[in-house]
Amino acid sequence: MKSEYTDQADTWYRQAEQKAAQYFASLYMQVMEKTYVPTLTEDFQLWKRNHINKRSWLSLFSRGTRKPDSQDYRRYIGWLDHTGKLDDYLDRSISYIYMRDLGKALDSPDTQTRIQRAVADIKNHLTSSTVTKGGGQSEQLSLAGLYRWAQKESIESAVIWLIDKLKDVSANIPKEMNAEHAQRKLIKIIIGVIMHVVEEMDDEISSAERAQRLDEAIRLGYSYGLTYPFIDDLLDSGVLTDEEKELYSNMIRTALLTGIVPELSGWGGSNNMEIIQYVHSELRDAFEYIKEHQRADTQETFFEQSYVFFHSQDIDRVKDLSNKNYTNEELYIPIILKSSSSRLIVRSVISAPLDEGFDQRTFLYGIYNQLADDFADMFDDMNDGAVTPYTYYLKYHDLRSDLINPFELYWAVISHLIHNVYQSDAKTREVILDRAINGLKRCKARLGPEKYNEIMGIFAAGNPEFNRLVQYMVQKADDVDFFDKLLRDQMVTILKNNQKEKEDFQDTIKNVRQQINNELQIIKANGISPIKDTLIDAANYSLEGDGKRIRPLLAWVMGVNEYGLQPSAIVPLLRSLEYLHTASLIFDDLPSQDNASTRRGRPTLHQVYNSATAELTGLFLIQKGIEEQTSLHSFDAKTVLTLMQYSAQKAEDTCMGQAMDLHSKGKALTLEQLNMICFYKTGTAFEASLVMPAILAQVKAPEIEALKKFAYHAGIAFQIKDDLLDLEGDLLVLGKPTQKDVENNSSTFVAILGQEGARKEMWEHYCLAIETLNKMSHNTAFLKHLLNYIVSRDR
Repeated sequence: MKSEYTDQADTWYRQAEQKAAQYFASLYMQVMEKTYVPTLTEDFQLWKRNHINKRSWLSLFSRGTRKPDSQDYRRYIGWLDHTGKLDDYLDRSISYIYMRDLGKALDSPDTQTRIQRAVADIKNHLTSSTVTKGGGQSEQLSLAGLYRWAQKESIESAVIWLIDKLKDVSANIPKEMNAEHAQRKLIKIIIGVIMHVVEEMDDEISSAERAQRLDEAIRLGYSYGLTYPFIDDLLDSGVLTDEEKELYSNMIRTALLTGIVPELSGWGGSNNMEIIQYVHSELRDAFEYIKEHQRADTQETFFEQSYVFFHSQDIDRVKDLSNKNYTNEELYIPIILKSSSSRLIVRSVISAPLDEGFDQRTFLYGIYNQLADDFADMFDDMNDGAVTPYTYYLKYHDLRSDLINPFELYWAVISHLIHNVYQSDAKTREVILDRAINGLKRCKARLGPEKYNEIMGIFAAGNPEFNRLVQYMVQKADDVDFFDKLLRDQMVTILKNNQKEKEDFQDTIKNVRQQINNELQIIKANGISPIKDTLIDAANYSLEGDGKRIRPLLAWVMGVNEYGLQPSAIVPLLRSLEYLHTASLIFDDLPSQDNASTRRGRPTLHQVYNSATAELTGLFLIQKGIEEQTSLHSFDAKTVLTLMQYSAQKAEDTCMGQAMDLHSKGKALTLEQLNMICFYKTGTAFEASLVMPAILAQVKAPEIEALKKFAYHAGIAFQIKDDLLDLEGDLLVLGKPTQKDVENNSSTFVAILGQEGARKEMWEHYCLAIETLNKMSHNTAFLKHLLNYIVSRDR
């Protein structure tokens, strides 16, 4: 790293500031002279021909073609396809992304070819998935959909790495920050970097090189995107004290000027030490990864753009809304710099070749995006006391006649882009005006007409005639929706729903687990023999361990929540499942089998008593499990007998699985053989937990078969995770020793497939289980979160 970067920093920023000042001066003159008004008025007259349509009176009777709410993702896409609007919808959406994110000019034949190819691919995918999948959320926004894409591109390892990273980020976002917003921005940056890398590939690239570059794009996208939640958002939030913000900003600045992330110092006694240690470690690794993948000829550009980006943010961040003396230049120049450099950095992050056209278009385009975003967020920003052009104008426009109106500047930027940057290109005019009217429509829908009109009365007061034209378009224009907005809304909804479902899942586990624990203890009858007394003590010792209780939990959720069975009626079933499961663990731990010393955080039963007592206790618990099944008095006797017969068959399968496992020690197994052992050892218990409540509820055979298929894949995913935890886990967290599989010379998924191969196999079974759930009619949110728990658990 060149030491002179420290000396160059002021020069870097001053040069960028001068360029931004020239651009702002040009825009300022257009606002003062209102030259944009007649230009855009003419543009709108041309534009409205494609968007203001008189409705036929026959349309009043065409209920089948009525536009559905875009929140119903698949119906909305289906409606666009049915009405012939999907091609134009995707064309304007992809064209906008090519302008905004990739810095392309739409009058380029090569760009148009690429856009049309992307439109055709996306349309084919959307229409085929809409037909085959029916209603519901987009599969592309699910973990299973993401992993299926990874398999197609041969980048499974990178996507597994990313899923783990996103999980850790989500877990470490402080409660004072907006977790959904932070995750969405991070994901958006990753997608943007991937898009840039794909755009740089030619059609002749080999599959292996494509996979390598996509792998790097994912990791580079995450590394760069991490700066949004853990630099921008963290410094904007109230998590850190003012002194800590200064300390943290200086650390970031030092890293950008020296190329080395300094060690943490000065944070002793901070209440935020835990989060800062995580963020420091993660950002340091990200910074090093980006540096390692920089070419020598692009490294200085990366540090220059990064410094300008951070410094302009820092200048903007410390503004105080109570200060009424900021000049127009102080308000807008940092915005021009941060909005453009945030996208300019992407190309230097991926070491893309110099493209002066991209750099110039992106520099001039950035403020358009920023003004649109700030307009949408102005009330949240006002509540947070943040200084943006809109919040500042709202507060001081009556006191400061010199303040430039940001809404007028927004239209001046649009006019400048269409006619000076993109040379009056008709396609560009169409897309930019589509986006502008779409933004105002969304704002009006979000605020309501009254509040929206009040805001327009402030920001559009200087141009009443032009505003009437704009508002007419807002009210009347059709076909201005965008696919990226649909995906954004879907992502926000999914993140919120997932968080709510996750909280419900955790609450259910906590509450039901406690209920189950309260029901498990075996009560001693008066006058029992000392031998039986010992067996009951041994059984209760094993039952009292810190077990996850997944099997009775599953049975409770399926029985009570899905099939409407009375909680008190299925208590014997819950006891039975846990008694039978605990018995199997006692046998597994014996010296003659796995020879385990610890189970559920405590010494195993044969260590506390002896092997003979442990064997007898296991048999005792099996009989207690059967006895509990006979106590299901609320159900038809024939149904209970069917359940008991099924239970006996599953117990046989479990014994067979353990026998197969013991006989396989030291032998090389095929994946097919290991899958069979795993299903018999683990999958059968999952299956029983799902199927036994279904038997009691007299569910029809097709749904029971679907539950069995889900259990098969969930059980294998669970076992693979167990194998990985045995290799990677923490004894204190797991509650049992690690490395036992190697010590016992056991055949495991890790032994057969390797660590990375085992992870891929786990995610394959995760996808198969999710795809099974997607075909079921019942609400499967709990089972989906159970699967997420299975593959992400640390114990």
